[in-house]
Amino acid sequence: MPYRRTPRVEARLSASRERIRAAALAVVAERGYAGCSIAAVARRAGVATGSVYRHFPSKSELVAEVFRVASQREVDAFARAASPARPAAESVAAVIETFAGRALRAPRMAYALLAEPVDPAVDAERLVFRRAYAAVLAGLIGRGIATGELPDQDVEVSAAALVGAIGEALVGPLAVGATRPADPYPPAGPASPTRTDAAARDRVRTDLIFNLTSFAQRSIGAVSANT
Repeated sequence: MPYRRTPRVEARLSASRERIRAAALAVVAERGYAGCSIAAVARRAGVATGSVYRHFPSKSELVAEVFRVASQREVDAFARAASPARPAAESVAAVIETFAGRALRAPRMAYALLAEPVDPAVDAERLVFRRAYAAVLAGLIGRGIATGELPDQDVEVSAAALVGAIGEALVGPLAVGATRPADPYPPAGPASPTRTDAAARDRVRTDLIFNLTSFAQRSIGAVSANT
């Protein structure tokens, strides 16, 4: 008779897998995929390396799982910003602002998701999630065309082009942010060089997001190129 796991054993294994996955997400957020070794994940999860391999037979499978979980969170946030209560062009701006804002607040993780060199398993997952982002945008553009808000266009091409362009525009800033130490939090008091630098970076982020949303609206014909 084949061995059948009891519900208690299944629950314990599920909890162990979730703890390992959460640890791997934390390691990638701090160090990127390059720093996400099995040993580092095991230390963060408080388990033996053998336990990690029991759930994820290779690093490739582990990082692919991390990518799926982290990317799904971003796609979900992206889709939530596409409110049907807003005009289509405003929703396009909102989803781009959400995408870019979240990426720039967590540059290490965002760079890992968008551009960090990885093995083919993660590259394949990237294509899946790029299509998911494009599908949200295609729906918004299609709605705008149907209501007469946007000019007629190939929604699939427009959406795919926006996903590619926005991602490419963010790669450079994210690569810089991924190598910068986290901002310290000095006690309240007169402005310091560190605070001044942080404020300058905030302005740069705000300007970048504004430029990206403006570019997106112009690209789909929501705003005249001469405006």
